[in-house]
Amino acid sequence: MSRACILLLVAVGYVLSCSATDSGLARGDIRDLALIYQGGAHRIGWTAQEIEPYVTHCFADGSEDWLFDGYLFLEFKDGRGRQFSPGYDSLNARRQEWEWYIGRLFEKGRSLLALDSVISTKRQLLGEPGFRHKVILTLMVPIPGQTDWGEIRGEKMDFSRRDHQLKAIKWMIDTLTSRFSSENYSNIDLAGFYWIDEDKRATHDLTADVAPYIHSYGKKFYWIPYFKAPGAENWRNLGFDIAYQQPNHFFDSTIPDSRLDEAVDIASRAGMAMEFECDERALSQSVESMQSRMQAYIDAFERRGVFDNASVAYYTGNHLLLDIRRNPSPSNRSIADRLASIIVSRRTSSIN
Repeated sequence: MSRACILLLVAVGYVLSCSATDSGLARGDIRDLALIYQGGAHRIGWTAQEIEPYVTHCFADGSEDWLFDGYLFLEFKDGRGRQFSPGYDSLNARRQEWEWYIGRLFEKGRSLLALDSVISTKRQLLGEPGFRHKVILTLMVPIPGQTDWGEIRGEKMDFSRRDHQLKAIKWMIDTLTSRFSSENYSNIDLAGFYWIDEDKRATHDLTADVAPYIHSYGKKFYWIPYFKAPGAENWRNLGFDIAYQQPNHFFDSTIPDSRLDEAVDIASRAGMAMEFECDERALSQSVESMQSRMQAYIDAFERRGVFDNASVAYYTGNHLLLDIRRNPSPSNRSIADRLASIIVSRRTSSIN
């Protein structure tokens, strides 16, 4: 079979891997995707103890069950003044910051290795989960106009040139894939790569040229644009295999709950999956607790059939599920148990 035929079959496979349900919402290979903000100097290290609440959930009745089947490790900036995507800090990250971030992903006892270790421990306690845990790794943005990034094979990169942007992205894909493979993890598989820029304004359609390279590795390309982000509803033409719609409702108490319905409507029209959003302010101990806004997401997603029909990505701030485990008030336990029960039930529901 010719290489052209092989690439065509791969492309068809990726189109089919993200299907639209009768609701119009998207369903991908990962059912419930946890967003893990990791890498920057301002983040926690994600040790085994810290990531455990994202692997299994301990219910108020003492029972324990598996939780997410996918994990997106992502970061916007290094926490030391350099940004990996436009608009997050004063200076652009260079090759040395990209390499530093990659090193953070593969630190001993943290992040990916911690996740793999916790899954091993839980398999001994709970038995097999019945699914393979998948991991998505983030691609940094070669910020247009940047000329101080560094060199690849002796050639200085100039990100005003599209070919140089692509060279840097391919270098990162190669590096991440090689490093992940060399670790020989027992419990996690590399599903694909995430584009950290949440709209298309900076790099336009560059991602459409990145996608074939990702697919050549047998991986998928993921995106989570913000609410009404430029390019969001055109996500397929931008090269992505699945895109998740952010409602951006939780964070601003002046935004009415109808925003959640509007976001679901947009996702249904565009064939997108959905993002669930909350952060540490959902704790009952928060000075101005926003737990009711987290509750609104659960109510809306149930009412609109999101939990029945769509893949869901879960933004939980820096580490809300860890905070809930450390602050087990009755209301914290109640809302965490409700959400976890939904995630557990989705493993055997029509979402499969």
